Amino acid sequence: MPTIIATPVSEELKKLFSTKDFVQVPKEGDTVKGTIIAISPREVLIDIDGYKTGIVRGEELQDKEAASRLKVGDQVEATVLDLENEEGHVELSLKFAGKVRAAQTALDAKITGMTVDVKIVDANRGGLMAIWSQMTGFIPVSQLSPEHYPRVPGGDKGKILEKLRSFIGTTIRAKVLDCDPKEDKLIFSEKALWEEEQKDLLTKYKVGDVVEGVITAIADFGVFVGFDGLEGLVHISEIAWQRIDNPSDLVKVDDKARAQILNIQGSKIFLSIKALQTDPWKNVHERYAVGQEVSGRVLKVNPFGLFVELDPEIHGLAHVSELTIKPGITLEDQIKPGDTRTFKIVSIELEHHRLGLSEKALKKEESVVEEPSSEPPVVASTEPVV
Repeated sequence: MPTIIATPVSEELKKLFSTKDFVQVPKEGDTVKGTIIAISPREVLIDIDGYKTGIVRGEELQDKEAASRLKVGDQVEATVLDLENEEGHVELSLKFAGKVRAAQTALDAKITGMTVDVKIVDANRGGLMAIWSQMTGFIPVSQLSPEHYPRVPGGDKGKILEKLRSFIGTTIRAKVLDCDPKEDKLIFSEKALWEEEQKDLLTKYKVGDVVEGVITAIADFGVFVGFDGLEGLVHISEIAWQRIDNPSDLVKVDDKARAQILNIQGSKIFLSIKALQTDPWKNVHERYAVGQEVSGRVLKVNPFGLFVELDPEIHGLAHVSELTIKPGITLEDQIKPGDTRTFKIVSIELEHHRLGLSEKALKKEESVVEEPSSEPPVVASTEPVV
């Protein structure tokens, strides 16, 4: 049996059989790199490194703006659609490769939390359409910062849309909230960036601190106060001690405001204006007492009763069961806001800031007085009957 002698492999042979010298044949769906070697209105030829010529054509070149940016000699990436078409070329897509790159960029932005600048191109009642890195995404209304959130009194949908459309053409700084290339979904959040910045500024504040700022916006549920680059919410119940139906009746945008921090939840700040005001109910017994007859102006009529203003600071409630009204007719048809009526105070709950009023209790106290007769009294005769 012949002896087999191993011969050392020369460096030249190693180089010859090195994997880098073998042609790497791509497959459909792969992304390949190449150099543009020819451009015409109908097609772009690309020399695929280490393989053969690829071609981009048809719908790929309908975007005139994108096609005009291509130059002979440019290094590009493309996605393989077909390894060999009828002309023997590799069918390529620049657009698809761009989408893949953009999707990866968006995923990276979501993971790293990087800030992106998106251009607003359209709006609907749900939010804003935005473009970033060759991709179209969406900013829901709920993901807008307080500065851009459409705080429209009464929630008028037409005015909300008008406000949102005013942002078309502007650029907004945001973060990638969600990205799903398979579903072609890209969601941005301006609010997430705002909350992040708000948290950094909030480190020097704590519950109980008093802040001074201005009213930045008014909503049905309260007002927003801006201070030191931050913004907090004063709920309608924390604006004043008396009952409020509409915050705009008491304050206006740009009014100066002084408030106390009630709570801090993450990036959310809850404020109170009334906490810095003297509670008028502390000395309510100096002005009012159970059993007292009072006159008040009707502020609001509800199916369950009346809210009545006794003075600018103290309001009472007259339950429908304590009113003298006609049966079969709605309360709203018998009593109107602004009417002045007389009541008896039937309860005072200091700890709950409640004062109960009654018309019926007042009526019960009215005694029925008989009017004296105008005829002379009949006197019995003492004379004998004849």
